Amino acid sequence: MNQVTSQERIWTKNFISLALTQLLLFTVFYSLLTTLPIYVIEDLGESASNAGLVVTFMLASAIIVRPFSAKVLDIVGKRKTLIISVSLFTITTFIYLWVPSFVFLLVLRFIHGISFSIVTTATSAIAADIVPEARKGAGMGYFAMAMNLAVVVGPFIGLTILQFMSFTTFFLILSILMLISVGMSLLVHLPKEKAAGQQAQSSLAITLSDLIEIKAIPVALISGLVGIAYASILSFVPVYAEEKGLATTASYFFLVFAVVMIVFRPYLGRAFDEKGARFVLVPSLIIFSVGLFALGITTGSVMLLLAAGLIGLGYGTLLPGFQTLSVQSTTGDRSGHAISTFFIFYDLGIAIGAGIWGAVIANLSFEAMYFSGASLILVTAGILYVLLTRQQKKAYVTKFT
Repeated sequence: MNQVTSQERIWTKNFISLALTQLLLFTVFYSLLTTLPIYVIEDLGESASNAGLVVTFMLASAIIVRPFSAKVLDIVGKRKTLIISVSLFTITTFIYLWVPSFVFLLVLRFIHGISFSIVTTATSAIAADIVPEARKGAGMGYFAMAMNLAVVVGPFIGLTILQFMSFTTFFLILSILMLISVGMSLLVHLPKEKAAGQQAQSSLAITLSDLIEIKAIPVALISGLVGIAYASILSFVPVYAEEKGLATTASYFFLVFAVVMIVFRPYLGRAFDEKGARFVLVPSLIIFSVGLFALGITTGSVMLLLAAGLIGLGYGTLLPGFQTLSVQSTTGDRSGHAISTFFIFYDLGIAIGAGIWGAVIANLSFEAMYFSGASLILVTAGILYVLLTRQQKKAYVTKFT
C-alpha cells in the first residue's frame, strides 16, 4: 500500500524543482511583458505603436521555433535542453541591462522568444514524464498553477519595483531571479526509463513527425480556438476597462482571475482523473463562455470582477487539461512532440485572435468582440464534446473486442 502511494505522489523533489523553475521563468516573462512597453516609451522615446512590437517580436520567434523544439528535446535530451534553455533565457535577461537602442531591443526580444519557446516545451514535457499516470490531470493542473501565479506575481513585481527604482535595477532583479531558476533546473532529474527512452531518437534528419504529433492535432486545434478567444482577455481587458471608466478596478481583474483559478484547480484536476476529461473540460468551456458574455455586458466594477471570476473558473483548467489530452493521445516517448504541437496551435490562436479582435473593435465594438468570443467558445465546447465522446466509444469498443 505504501509503495503504491509513493509511486503516485505528485509533490516530489523533481516536481517541486520543476514547478519553481517554471514559476520564476514566467514571473520574469510577465514582468517584462507588462513593463517593456513603458520602457520603450519613457526610456527609449518610441511611440505606443512601436511599444507593441516588443510583444510581437517575442511571440513571432516563439511560433517559428516551436515546431522544432520537440526535435531539440530528442537530440539533446529533455533535462539537458531544460538546463541549457533556462541558462540562455537567463543570459538574454542580463543583456537588457545594456540595451542601446529600440532596434537592438527588438532583436533581443526575438532571441528571447527562441529560448522561451524551447524551455516551455521542455518544462511541460518533463512534467508529463514525472507526474504519475494515474494522477496526470491533477499533476498537470498543479504544474500549470506556477504559470497562473506568475500572471499576478510578474506584473505586480514589475510595476511595484518601477515605482521606487530604475529600469536598470529592475532588469538586474529579474536576472537574479533567473539565476535562481537555473539552480532549480539543475535539481530536476527524469525517471530512468524516461531518460533512457530519449536515446533512441537522436537523428539530425527532420521529418514531419519531428515537427508535430499527428495524434495530438485534434486537441491542439481546439486549444487554438480557445487561444483565439483568450486573446481578447490578454490583449484588451485593460483598454476595455479604461473605456468603461473602470481603470482602477481593472488592476484587480487578473488578481481575481488568478485566485479563482488557483482555488478550484486542485478539485478540477482530481475530477479530471476520476471522472474523465469530458466531465471537466466541456463545462469549463461553457463557464468560460458565460464569463466572456458577462464581460461584454459589463457596466460596473462588480460585473467586471464577476466576469473575471467566471473566466478564471472556466479557463483555468483548460490549458492543463488540453496538455494532458495531448500527451495521452500518443506514446510516452512522444510527449515532447505532443506538447510542442499543443503550443504551436495555442500560440497561433493567440496571435490570430489579437489581429481578429483588433479589427472587430475598430469596426464594431468591444462588446461585439466579447460576445463573438463567447459564441466561439460555445461552438468549441460542442466540438470537444463530440471528439471526447467518439474517443470514449472507440476506447470502449477496443477494450471489449
